[in-house]
Amino acid sequence: MTSKVEVRGQQVEALVERSRRGDTQAFDQLVGFYKDRVCNYVARMVHDPVEAEDIAQEAFVKAYRNLPSFRGASSFQTWLYRIASNLTIDAVRRRRRRDNTFSLDAPVDSEEGQMARELEDTSLPGPVGDLETAELQGQVHEAIQQLSPKLRSVVVLYELQGLSYEEIAEILGCPLGTVKSRLFNARMELKGKLERVLPEFARGSE
Repeated sequence: MTSKVEVRGQQVEALVERSRRGDTQAFDQLVGFYKDRVCNYVARMVHDPVEAEDIAQEAFVKAYRNLPSFRGASSFQTWLYRIASNLTIDAVRRRRRRDNTFSLDAPVDSEEGQMARELEDTSLPGPVGDLETAELQGQVHEAIQQLSPKLRSVVVLYELQGLSYEEIAEILGCPLGTVKSRLFNARMELKGKLERVLPEFARGSE
């Protein structure tokens, strides 16, 4: 019996092949599959919702233009995330950190009107995963934004996007051990930041 994952994978492969032949409607369907996840990833990495939308759009445009170079060595999703990740990290490095942050729950303006930022998984393991109020979750998200781009990207891809170590290694172009090391360091930094502002976290991690 064919699983839903296998069916989805077959659909994506067929759409990629049609897109490579110039079928723009097929690529529009690919955008529909991945737009929310890519937008959510970029929004977690940058502080500006308008910039996040621009970067995500640029990622899809770049993916379409570079489809002839996509050989299928990795999944289309991994390849797309790699493009989005490179653009996002470059943008974060280029600009100085701004004083004002934006709400991760704020809607994004699109051609269809305002679109909610629906995050598929905003939980983190251990004490962080037990934080239920919007205020405490806001502290967690702000702490994530204070991480360096390298550490932040690993946390967002693993904890919030639910990707595997192997997928993240392909996306970021680094060894598997580096991914695990960055994730460990990111968790330690987050633990230190959150213990200073959240007594609940400090007690939960004892």
